[in-house]
Amino acid sequence: MEATEFYANYHRKQLKVHDNNSGACSETTTTTDDEDDRRTHISRLYPEILAIIFGMLEVRDRGRAAQVCHSWKEAAYHRSVWRSCEPKLHLRRANPSLFPSLVRRGIRRVQILSLRRSLRDVTQGLPNIESLDLSGCFNVTDIGIAHALTADVPTLKRLNLSLCKQITDSSLSRLAQFCRQLQELDLGGCCNVTNAGLLLIAWGLKSLKSLNLRSCWHVSDLGIASLAGLGSDAEGNLALEHLGLQDCQKLTDEALMHVSMGLKQLKSINLSFCLSISDSGLKYLAKMPSLCELNLRSCDNISDVGMAYLAEGGSRITSLDVSFCDRIDDSAVVHVAQGLVHLKQLSLSACHVSDEGLIRVALSLLDLQTLNIGQCSRITDRSIQAVADHLRKLRCIDLYGCTKITTSGLEKIMKLPQLSVLNLGLWHIR
Repeated sequence: MEATEFYANYHRKQLKVHDNNSGACSETTTTTDDEDDRRTHISRLYPEILAIIFGMLEVRDRGRAAQVCHSWKEAAYHRSVWRSCEPKLHLRRANPSLFPSLVRRGIRRVQILSLRRSLRDVTQGLPNIESLDLSGCFNVTDIGIAHALTADVPTLKRLNLSLCKQITDSSLSRLAQFCRQLQELDLGGCCNVTNAGLLLIAWGLKSLKSLNLRSCWHVSDLGIASLAGLGSDAEGNLALEHLGLQDCQKLTDEALMHVSMGLKQLKSINLSFCLSISDSGLKYLAKMPSLCELNLRSCDNISDVGMAYLAEGGSRITSLDVSFCDRIDDSAVVHVAQGLVHLKQLSLSACHVSDEGLIRVALSLLDLQTLNIGQCSRITDRSIQAVADHLRKLRCIDLYGCTKITTSGLEKIMKLPQLSVLNLGLWHIR
């Protein structure tokens, strides 16, 4: 019998209550079904309870719940329901109710998937906007940015303009003037940004903590000097904690000197595919006590000498990626194992590493949680045994393309107590 049927039948019965002393009995009846339904119906829930329930739904279902009735709409539009929600919008034609609806729900973070209207509609329609993601909106131009930013936008903390390839230094001038509270700025793929644009950023965006300049091919050492507050009147972005310089082909070791001298709070830097960065530049990064994450993927001029500089310089990095660095071999890995004892993530994919190097890692870097050694074709079961015996905190390991590892070696790895991801190819075994 279903629970609802049980309780319905139960409430239809008359309950007799006997007095043990007098033997008399009194008779009482429960409420009727209709009265009971009125008391227990979901419409009787407090709006605050409904809001908690709606907040657990998928975003699309929250909108559907708001269409049921007036009381549900009131509860579904409570700001707690939409906290940390980031709607993905196609702004193609006029919709007068869109932005008032977003404001009423307290939404301050939006991602624009396509834009055929003026960007000014966004900045005016969401006066308290905190995060604006325009990544991939190829038709965003300097003129559009100029029309959108005509007054201070003090609430805007995060702006993503990656792959907005028509953006130039002119737009950065507007940002420096009207978005002074920006903390995160993504300019990845904005290939028209130059050193002059970085000078504007250094002048106006003092609160910036994260800056991505991936594939900004015109940026050189001079632009990095501006960010670091060196060689210009600008104070620089001295609060920067994360700096992405991937594929900035004009950067040399001099840029890393500027970084080490001015950006003292930097926690992570991505230098992958910066082909002119060499071992000498790592001398400067080794002196940065706050640096935790270093990405040198496909930096062909990095060798065991650079790893020695990091290890002997007292670097406290916890994440290192030297994948596809042709000159990284067992000698380099020995330096890593000896000096970078705080590492939790190490990527050596396609490096010339053998069992000897990996065994040194397993014996020394006991806090490793992620180890990527895919396409290291010289690795065998011998070093995998050492990994299984010593790296007990390992959660993720990539063994794709390690053709000399047998089923026996895999069985040992899979017995690691905290392992959750084992990559053997184009899929993961969890």
